[in-house]
Amino acid sequence: MRGFLTFLGTRLARAFVALWLVSTVVFVVMRLSGDPVPLLPPPDAPRSEIFRVRAELGLDRPILVQYGVFLAHVARGDFGRSIHFREPAMKVVAGYLPASLELALTAFVVAALIAVPVGLVSAIKRNTLIDHAIMAVALVGQSAPTFFLGILFILVLSLQAGLFPTSGRGDWRHLVLPALTLGAFAMASIARLTRSAVLEVLRADFVRTARAKGVSEMLVVVKHTLRNAALPIITITGLQLGQLLAGAVVTETVFAWPGIGRLAIHSIYNRDYPVVQCTVFLSALVFIAVNFVIDVLYGVLDPRLRTR
Repeated sequence: MRGFLTFLGTRLARAFVALWLVSTVVFVVMRLSGDPVPLLPPPDAPRSEIFRVRAELGLDRPILVQYGVFLAHVARGDFGRSIHFREPAMKVVAGYLPASLELALTAFVVAALIAVPVGLVSAIKRNTLIDHAIMAVALVGQSAPTFFLGILFILVLSLQAGLFPTSGRGDWRHLVLPALTLGAFAMASIARLTRSAVLEVLRADFVRTARAKGVSEMLVVVKHTLRNAALPIITITGLQLGQLLAGAVVTETVFAWPGIGRLAIHSIYNRDYPVVQCTVFLSALVFIAVNFVIDVLYGVLDPRLRTR
């Protein structure tokens, strides 16, 4: 038990360090991107008004003081007041977060439910026409840019076939194309790695022994193969979930989906420091949390990893 607690403590410490690094990087990058103060007052505003706005935002302080204040506020979950929306940044991002979660989780569920069985079938049917066809489609899914797939789906399934709306958020029909677009890369990655993991296990001695004893092929695959191939599959699946939750910017832009990725793009244009910092921090937090859960699952499934 003590070893497992040490294992958890080490992973948790790494997570906090990663969050601190992300916070620092986004703070520095936003300061290097430009000064938002000239964008706020009217063009003919006197210099005294510009100085007043700068002092109100705390941008007149030394950079180290701004950094210290920023970290202290982040520790309390306070990212300041949005320059553009005139509301707390956390409140602004929270209003867009449900749309991103809905899109990412749908894309993840679709990708996982399709990719794992498809990768398993591809491994069992290795070097057959089915295997080659599945891997060819997976290669296209990994190679095609997200914006290209999104535009292709809009042209074929929306404008030509008239099956789904082209943009916006509404009922389930609005969700289909963005979810397919966002989940395409994840689906291809999970399928390819599932195939590789299953093929490696199928070559193992204990699988050949099970077959020699007359165990049915279905039982060999389900009981022996999938269980021993679970670790790499869990890894790639968990990482893809983190990427889907944190990296839907292109998909949200193509389909005008009102999520935090699209919000971040507009906030960068407006140099809205608090909103960008809050968006990046929450995205990193989700990604790091998913990785932490994967590490814990590793420790549960393979006790040998707890000593590393």
